[in-house]
Amino acid sequence: MKRLFIAVLVVALLGSCNQANKEHVQAEAIDTQDTLAEYIPIDATTDTVDMHQAQNSLDVIGIYKGTLPCADCEGIRTEIELKADSTYSFKSSYLGKGDGQMNESTGTYVWLDGSRIELQGVDGGPQKYFVGENTLTALDMDGNKVTGTLAEHYVLKK
Repeated sequence: MKRLFIAVLVVALLGSCNQANKEHVQAEAIDTQDTLAEYIPIDATTDTVDMHQAQNSLDVIGIYKGTLPCADCEGIRTEIELKADSTYSFKSSYLGKGDGQMNESTGTYVWLDGSRIELQGVDGGPQKYFVGENTLTALDMDGNKVTGTLAEHYVLKK
């Protein structure tokens, strides 16, 4: 009989400890949710800002080369050097047209937003570029990426 009484007492104690532990865990969860509510906006999709942009996340300094499409020639061999002091050097030559004369420009570039730049005062080429990982993509006159079958030909690589 004593054994039965001790067994019932042990089970009762374990059950009450388990219940107290559950209540403690639930109280901690409620406290955590209350704390997090102070720091996390209800609609995180509209209140958050992506701080990772080309301007502050990528090493854009360097020389980018490629051949851009051309309407009346084989292509436009293009080289752009972006420098740390926000200046650039631009070189281009038309392939299969004329005497292969090299057009050269220098000037400054400005960030239009966190991912696009504009070359100020460039002669003979696009002025706006999308900055990617080791790439510059020539943009159209409105600052948009070119789409379609030739889109991949507008990319200059570092």
